[in-house]
Amino acid sequence: MKIAAFNAKKLGLRKVKNTKVCKYLIKIISQYSIVFILEVMDKTGKAMEMLLEKLRAVCDKYEMVCSSALGRNGYKEKFVCFYREDEVELTDQHQYEDNQPGDEDAFAREPLILRFYCPTTVAKDLVLIPVHTQPNDAEKELDELHDVVKAMRRKWKSPNIMVLGDFNAAGSYLSKKKKKVIRISSPPFYWLIDDTADTTTHSNKHAYDRIVVYTKKMQNTIVPNSAKPFNFQREFRLNKKVALSVSDHYPVEVELKTAVRRREKATHCARKTSTKGKPSKKGAQKRSKPADYNGRKTQAAKRKRNEQ
Repeated sequence: MKIAAFNAKKLGLRKVKNTKVCKYLIKIISQYSIVFILEVMDKTGKAMEMLLEKLRAVCDKYEMVCSSALGRNGYKEKFVCFYREDEVELTDQHQYEDNQPGDEDAFAREPLILRFYCPTTVAKDLVLIPVHTQPNDAEKELDELHDVVKAMRRKWKSPNIMVLGDFNAAGSYLSKKKKKVIRISSPPFYWLIDDTADTTTHSNKHAYDRIVVYTKKMQNTIVPNSAKPFNFQREFRLNKKVALSVSDHYPVEVELKTAVRRREKATHCARKTSTKGKPSKKGAQKRSKPADYNGRKTQAAKRKRNEQ
């Protein structure tokens, strides 16, 4: 099961009505069981309803959750999540209020936090926290995510928490030195996409978009090396102009281990043990006993007693 976050660059009615752009948006979104779309600028909600309709033409199992318009002053964005109802169940949601005493309004866009039941994965109860930081406040907002995660841990008691989205965690917005001091940069937080990744369609290589999981236990539910940017420009063989018309960011994705794979592995191990067992002596062959072996043994014992 694959999960992703995608900064779709000022996604509104104009882009959804653009046939070519929308075609690639649908191709990207339909790869995932759960995907958060960031930087949605859709005051009326018509653009996302239209996008959902087009998405359902490809797969009718998708549902959608939208946040309210979030942001300071006149600039507003929405968090939008598309998910497959045949694979996961939305069990709860929470709009983070960002009203901690002495540290109010730490986020330009407070996360819309969703909780899913995932019946086929190792991590059954999953909490997802989408992020789109204000570039110039990236350090402060990323540090504040520590408190968001802890708050949701207390609220929902789930150990399986993932933070994903556009962190602006690179370049001039967050130096490596500053990254080291933010509270989510060290255990029990684990960054699945490292600083060397390129998550933008521009020629400059920056790892703005990230995925972070809370606790080692959660990290162990992830398919190893599955967290990465999805380079749709290369995948769909787009020129730079067309790629930028879709977005200036690549989605970041990750795959969760499935419970089925776990059972298959256990079955395989059992077979391996039962066929090999204890090593036999070199050159020796194990002979099977005749079907009537036990009966013959009993009769022989009776004859021996009678003779005595």
